[in-house]
Amino acid sequence: MNQNGALSIRELEIASALPRDLDSLPRLRGFRLRGLEMTRLETFVDATFAFAITMLVIAGQQVPDQIDVLLNAFKNVPAFAASVASLAIFWRGHWLWSRRYGLEDGVSIFISWALIFTMLIYVYPLKIIFSGMFYAVSSHRFGQAITVQTLGEARALFAVYALGFIALALEIVLLNLRAWRLRRALQLNALERTLTQMEVMGWCIPVGVGTLSLVFALTLPPDKLGWAGWCYFLMSLLVPLYRITRKKKLRAVRENPDAA
Repeated sequence: MNQNGALSIRELEIASALPRDLDSLPRLRGFRLRGLEMTRLETFVDATFAFAITMLVIAGQQVPDQIDVLLNAFKNVPAFAASVASLAIFWRGHWLWSRRYGLEDGVSIFISWALIFTMLIYVYPLKIIFSGMFYAVSSHRFGQAITVQTLGEARALFAVYALGFIALALEIVLLNLRAWRLRRALQLNALERTLTQMEVMGWCIPVGVGTLSLVFALTLPPDKLGWAGWCYFLMSLLVPLYRITRKKKLRAVRENPDAA
């Protein structure tokens, strides 16, 4: 949008691709879905998530051919399940963004490629961290021990995990901010604008928690370093609180759309 308030050429192109009757589109919790058709971008992102999951397989690079090897591989099941669940959160964030806005402009493509790049790096520390966590909490029955030689290596592991976590959440934030930037071209109504704002706020929670973990990883003394990992459980408190706030905000918008 230029200084006079008119749509830019790119915004006009986006607006022209929308159906004439937006109210005829299917809705998800009141949001009109502009991206029902899977784009090449979304297909590629989905393929990357699928590839990342294959890199987490419990048995490593080959199918176990002995009972003891098979049973040992099953020790990695909890870490595998937790890792897949974590990846699924970010996948759903991108999927919901794609469905709501259907964007495939240059900026959206660049951010999505950054998401792909981050995902393929993040999958390695993700598996190690969860394996170590389940090894600790299960009295060594599940997962695998994390072997580090120095305090610097331990700090680096937690820091790399935190940076990947922050980057993935921040990329989802940027995608939703891109949709907010194009809100006029996308013809977002009051409810959709509020949902977009709340989506940005929601994804700022993992950005903040990841940043806290990064600070802990770089500053806590050795005997407290584990808090760099345990602090992620703050999400179980902060996300429900955010959802309560979100419901109140959406209720107010539905009752009085003009006030949004």
